[in-house]
Amino acid sequence: MAIENKPEEEFDTVFSLNDSLELCSHSEHDCGKARIFKIIVIGDSNVGKTCLTYRFCGGTFLKNPEATIGVDFRERTVELDGEKIKLQIWDTAGQERFRKSMVEHYYRSVHAVIFVYDVTNLPSFQSIPEWIEECSRHSVGPLVPRIIVGNKCDLRELREVPASAAHCLADSYNFPLFETSAKDPAEKEHVDAIFLTLAYRLKSHKPLRLKQLNESCVTELRDQREQEMTSCQC
Repeated sequence: MAIENKPEEEFDTVFSLNDSLELCSHSEHDCGKARIFKIIVIGDSNVGKTCLTYRFCGGTFLKNPEATIGVDFRERTVELDGEKIKLQIWDTAGQERFRKSMVEHYYRSVHAVIFVYDVTNLPSFQSIPEWIEECSRHSVGPLVPRIIVGNKCDLRELREVPASAAHCLADSYNFPLFETSAKDPAEKEHVDAIFLTLAYRLKSHKPLRLKQLNESCVTELRDQREQEMTSCQC
């Protein structure tokens, strides 16, 4: 059964002053197209990142998945409150030797992050803080939404990570927590809920191409964004 832990504060995103706007530069016809958001899924090897993204995008469980080398890319378009939202999901390799060459590419222009651990593998849970720190080192701003996901909860007899410990970790970072299973068909709606939670958080923001900023730029960006939204009715 899925567990969701919702933080008190609403998510926000940080937009770049230097990147070109994809906001009002197009025609009204273009404004009606799906807006695009990039979500990266990170965590140790063999925690089920590929299976989670495949369940969400393909609707089925991926049997015998091969280890991801570099980045595996999938996307799905959803409709929220009558608006089309395209989620571009980057499933990243957990092995250090594959990540080194790709790390700058998959952390660039990120709108949201999903951290995944295996509830039957305690070390994968213990490494979540290291993955969170890696995001910070690669300039993923503190206001970019993040979610922690415990996968493989169908393997109840093999569980090594207590739900209480997962809640404590998520609470310490003020991140939402989900426990689910990419394999169990009954959990499909809960897998969807992980990605749709982010989609709803991101929906209210215009999808500028991101470069994360330091905190000193946040106020200036918010002022600029308010002016842009006032001048654009698309």
